[in-house]
Amino acid sequence: MAHYLDPKNDLTFKRVFGEHKHLCMSLINSMLPLEKPVASIEYQTGELIPELANVLRHTVVDVRCTDEDGRQFIVEMQMYWTDSFRSRVLLNASKAYVRQLDKAGKFELLHPVYALSFVNDTFEKTPEMANEYWHHYKIVNIKDTGKQIRGLEFVFVELPKFHPQNRAEKKLRDLWLRFLTEINESTEEIPCELLDNKLICEAVGYMESAAYTKEQLFTYDKWKIDIMTEKSALSDARGEGLKEGLKEGKREEKTEIALNMLRKGISVDDISEMTGLSKEQIEKL
Repeated sequence: MAHYLDPKNDLTFKRVFGEHKHLCMSLINSMLPLEKPVASIEYQTGELIPELANVLRHTVVDVRCTDEDGRQFIVEMQMYWTDSFRSRVLLNASKAYVRQLDKAGKFELLHPVYALSFVNDTFEKTPEMANEYWHHYKIVNIKDTGKQIRGLEFVFVELPKFHPQNRAEKKLRDLWLRFLTEINESTEEIPCELLDNKLICEAVGYMESAAYTKEQLFTYDKWKIDIMTEKSALSDARGEGLKEGLKEGKREEKTEIALNMLRKGISVDDISEMTGLSKEQIEKL
């Protein structure tokens, strides 16, 4: 029986989409709302911005490529959501757009940049967005959204929200999302719908652990541990921030109550006893 790895891992994601152009093109065409599908690509190397120590260490661009029309595509897998990640996606795409001036020389020759980000986390938590996993952003006129400033477009996919409506669905978008969400170390049998598609079946083959060296598997496991550590640290930081926020809210509430009591002529001693604020704090109000 074959043993499978998780395609969301940094190592495996890059193995599939950073080494096999036809698979990367299929993913891009299935996920992005392009007027003209991508027919060929060339991978771009080098980082757009330096990796920051202890800040989003696992959001380095996974795949960056350019198609035959000069359009640039930045494809990333992010394991958890932070506002900093959204800012980094914006910065990466903007820098890729601006860098074209080095070759183009004229603004009118600049080509669009598309950022496609898969997030193994949820960031749109409002009730009306509970079932919306695909989010498309572009620069439009607020009153007339049909008017667009072309150049930058962003698509974020919340993987935990994706649930296929029909498991027999053959659309590539659904198949690729099922590949990313259903294949992992606990997978024992690959769904036939995935194996029936030539491209997805090939990608599944790259998830077999036997296709990796011991050194690569060590890197795979180390990346998982690093992610768990970072998520834990982020969770702890958020927890501390929440506690501080609650404390601050209680202090503000007590201060407001103390002010009202002072206006009513209640003594400082009585206010201190009732609110827990010190006499010095109350006298400063």
